[in-house]
Amino acid sequence: MSKPVLTKVANRIGYITLNRPEKRNALSPDLILGLKEAFVEMGNRDDVKVIILRANGNAFCAGADLSYLQEMQAFTFEENLEDSNRLKDLFSLIYTLPKVVIAQIQGHALAGGSGLVTVCDFGFSVPEALFGYTEVRIGFVPALVSVFLHEQIGGAKTQELLLSGGLITAAKASELGLITEVVGDDSLEKEVIGFAKKLIRQNSGYSMGQTKKLIRALSQESREKALKMAAEINAAARSHEDCIKGISSFLNKTEPNW
Repeated sequence: MSKPVLTKVANRIGYITLNRPEKRNALSPDLILGLKEAFVEMGNRDDVKVIILRANGNAFCAGADLSYLQEMQAFTFEENLEDSNRLKDLFSLIYTLPKVVIAQIQGHALAGGSGLVTVCDFGFSVPEALFGYTEVRIGFVPALVSVFLHEQIGGAKTQELLLSGGLITAAKASELGLITEVVGDDSLEKEVIGFAKKLIRQNSGYSMGQTKKLIRALSQESREKALKMAAEINAAARSHEDCIKGISSFLNKTEPNW
């Protein structure tokens, strides 16, 4: 069985690769754990100055593994809260890591996949990639990502994206500030590595780390309070009848009757 997360280091760049292409890199417990371990490792390595988060397969990340989420509907609130906190901790780790993280987005990034993009410092995407916080379409709540997204692009745009549950193009994502740049399929990797090398060559690692630490500290107290509430909302939503209906309909390829 292949590892859900692959890592390597080359030329002061740490590469972290989502490796569940057969599941569109859906966020399973093993994948979340693998990502956390990888980011902790890269954060501690002296030979890593910049981190690139990328994915194998056609999709960057399709969000939560809905089969697993369906299993958890039978779990207790405490078990669901523990699971929700694991994703919260991963998002917070990436968001506050004192090293620059660049998302290399070669395919669709949906729901929790868009959440991963949101907590990265930069994002480069191919034009064909779609983004969207689609949780409301399956009776779920985009709780955790709402905290980071609100901080990144503001309340009005966050409300528009989360309440509509609609998909947006890479161009629109760039316009909103969700990603940094849209580049051609054939030049994505080259552009991302080139940008990483530019940061490595021109910028002080200490200065970038301290600058990121300062920016994240500006809203730290309110963010941590909001994330605690978001994790509880996330856990409670899993056993709600709308979520049960929505996930069942999605997996059975039927339209839920809201």
